[in-house]
This record gives sequence, C-alpha cells and structure tokens, in this order.
Amino acid sequence: MDIGILGPLTVGSAGREAAPSAPKPRQLLALLAARAGHIVPVGLLVDDLWEHGPPASALTVVQTYIVLLRRSLAATLQVSTEEVSRNVLPYTGWGYQLSPGQDGVQDADSFARHSEQGRHELAGGDYRSARVSLGRALQMWRGPALADVQVGPQLLAHRTALEEARTVVLEQRIEADLHLGHHHQLIGELSGLAIQDPLHEHIHSLLMISLCRSGRPAQALETFRKLHKTLRAELGIAPSSNVQNIHQQILSGAAPQLRRKAAA
Repeated sequence: MDIGILGPLTVGSAGREAAPSAPKPRQLLALLAARAGHIVPVGLLVDDLWEHGPPASALTVVQTYIVLLRRSLAATLQVSTEEVSRNVLPYTGWGYQLSPGQDGVQDADSFARHSEQGRHELAGGDYRSARVSLGRALQMWRGPALADVQVGPQLLAHRTALEEARTVVLEQRIEADLHLGHHHQLIGELSGLAIQDPLHEHIHSLLMISLCRSGRPAQALETFRKLHKTLRAELGIAPSSNVQNIHQQILSGAAPQLRRKAAA
C-alpha cells in the first residue's frame, strides 16, 4: 500500500484510492498516514478531530470512522476486512496503527532518506551527488503537505515540520548548485523565494552571493538593504552576522563566500 502526504492525501494500491472524501474520516486517515508504522493513541485522534471540545460520543464516532476506513482499505487492497483489521489497520489496545506493508511506498520516508543522503554528500563536499539526492527528495513533493485535509493541532504540527524540512532541503540543494558554479541559473529561483519570504535571511544571503558572483554587486547590495529595512520594520532586529559579513565582502569587492549554516 502506498501512502502520500507530501501533497494531497493519497492512500491506495494499484491505482485504487482508499482515502474517503468526508472531512472527518479523511482527517483521521491523514493522522494515521502521517505516523504510518507507529501506534497513534485514541486520545490523540480525538484531540485532533475535535480541537475545541470532543462530543460525549467521540470514542464511538472514532470507532465508526475506523470501521469505514477498514472497509475502504479492504476494497482498495482487495482483501477481507478481517485481514485489514489484523494486518493493515489493527487496534493495539490503546491506539490504531496504519501499516503500509513491506512493499508499500511512503513519500515522506523517501523524502527523508534522500534528504539524509544529500545532507551527508553536501557536508562531504560531493556537490554533484548532493544536488542529485536533494533534487530527488524535493521531487517527492506534489504540493503543500496534506493540502486537502482538515487539520487539528497534531496534523498542523506535523505539516509544519514537513514544510520546514522541505525548505531546509531546498536551501541545501541551492547551496550545492552554488558550489557547482550555477549562480546565474539560481537568480530567478532565489528572487522568487525572497519575495515569498521577505524575512528569510539565509535565502537573501544566497541571493546576494548569486548576484555578486554573476557580476551584479549593486543588486546584491540592494537585496541587503531591503532585507535590513524589512527586518527592522517587522521584527526590530538587524540582519545576522553571517548576512552582514557577506554584505561587507561585497562592499570590499571580494567574492562572497558561502558558509554552511550550523546544524540544528
């Protein structure tokens, strides 16, 4: 069974889709899919489905949704509901667990695997391999995570973490491209990212480096000026020391150097 959460929710096999369209059952399946292979406590399911106070019948409703999901999974996998209850969506005594099976593909797991490989390659200076691995990780995304699912606090936290991981991998892929001398090709992409997130210092620093290395130091300095102004206006702070160092290198006529961010 294949599970996709890096975009609209997909849970299915051989082109057959098991995800229901009704909001609450779909949200429940998304919670299980986001933690596929792990037990999700019933209390957590209830909290996410009814953030502002569960009804007295919440446990019964969850059980009803599980029955519906098991039937849908059975039809999709072309097995009995009993087999689904035992092996695909079992109850453990305190929670439910969605098991994709040995042959199942999970896009979030593939993303994490390629990301980790790319991170190690980047740290080791193998920029060509890092670019490929990180690119493969980004290709797993089909849109915003769980784009078509109603989210409560648990799913929101999971989705936020996934989107942050995606941003980090994108920055690392851009760093690999910079090390490979692709600064000209990166300007358009980085300019768009800087517009999308005007407070993102690392993206702005990469844009400054790309512009300067492309023979456009004046635009690099203007990028710093806009960032400085925005940070002052929105947060009351100055750019980080790393961004300021890049600014000083550009002012002095030196080629700005790419410095890796400290690991989280």
